[in-house]
Amino acid sequence: MSDLSVSYMGLELKNPVIAGASGLTSSVEMIKRIEDAGAGAIVCKSLFEEEIQYEAMEQQKAIHKYDDIHAEMITVFPDIKEMGPEYNLFRLRKTKEAVSIPVIASLNAVNEEVWIEYAKLIEQTGVDGLELNIYSSPEPDQRSPSEVEAGQLNLLRSIREAVSLPLSVKLSPYYTNPGNFIKQIDDTGINGVVLFNRFFQSNIDINSEKITFPYTFSHKEDSRLPMRYAGLLSGNMKGSVCASSGIMEADDVVRMLLAGADAVQVVSTLYKNGVGQIADLVGGLEDWMGSKNYSCIGDFRGKMSRASLGQREQWLYKRTQYVKMLMQSSEDLAEKILQ
Repeated sequence: MSDLSVSYMGLELKNPVIAGASGLTSSVEMIKRIEDAGAGAIVCKSLFEEEIQYEAMEQQKAIHKYDDIHAEMITVFPDIKEMGPEYNLFRLRKTKEAVSIPVIASLNAVNEEVWIEYAKLIEQTGVDGLELNIYSSPEPDQRSPSEVEAGQLNLLRSIREAVSLPLSVKLSPYYTNPGNFIKQIDDTGINGVVLFNRFFQSNIDINSEKITFPYTFSHKEDSRLPMRYAGLLSGNMKGSVCASSGIMEADDVVRMLLAGADAVQVVSTLYKNGVGQIADLVGGLEDWMGSKNYSCIGDFRGKMSRASLGQREQWLYKRTQYVKMLMQSSEDLAEKILQ
């Protein structure tokens, strides 16, 4: 039997398949099902600053609802049910107690004081790690790209100093030079990066003439971007690389590991196929390793990364791939596309 264990963010995982943050990881019951299906770790549903602020406001309203007490009141006890950011922290504690695999919390804030405050509170729940979702969408006449990146790096340094938890950063691909920015993140002492975050994009309903926010799943083709960056970063970072987006089947997991990823996160395939898909991903990986006579993931991880390829093959990770395609005859190119 092959050894599927990996190290991610300094955490020891029994296999590299992680259930990413989503509605599926918002309840203890579902998380226990995910563990039973064979996941190596889980990332709990993200806690957003907007959610923190809203729930805190609603909690205060409920607490002070009966401030003007009078004799005809039925009860003086406010109706508070699963309300407030404290409930989210309580849920993290209960999740950690309920499962044996590593539990990683997820936080998405805006203001630095909120980031640091809740990173500290999350650390106290006993979870094994924390995933930071950093994202910025400034107006065109606001901060420059360099100011945005400098601010994010300073934030990560502050969080790193505030907590001792293993930390990862879930990034968008929308940076001028993602590879360089990731290397700078690596230098802050962050323990890993997740490539890449998938955002909800708005749409327009032409019948109602309203803005809508449809839920869209990722597709297999979406895995090519994180696979490329996993291949570029492998062997060039102190921290871990986790690939996300478009990982639907076992062969997608294998490709990411060959490129150099330490682990993968899956969400869309669980929604489409059920949490039992995790067993298929893990089993398919083990079957492939057996067919190749690999005894452990270290035998092949990064085998197809840029650092592992010869000089004549490293162009595969550079723009010259387009040049090579353009130099081929139309007939040869068409044949390759149809294969």
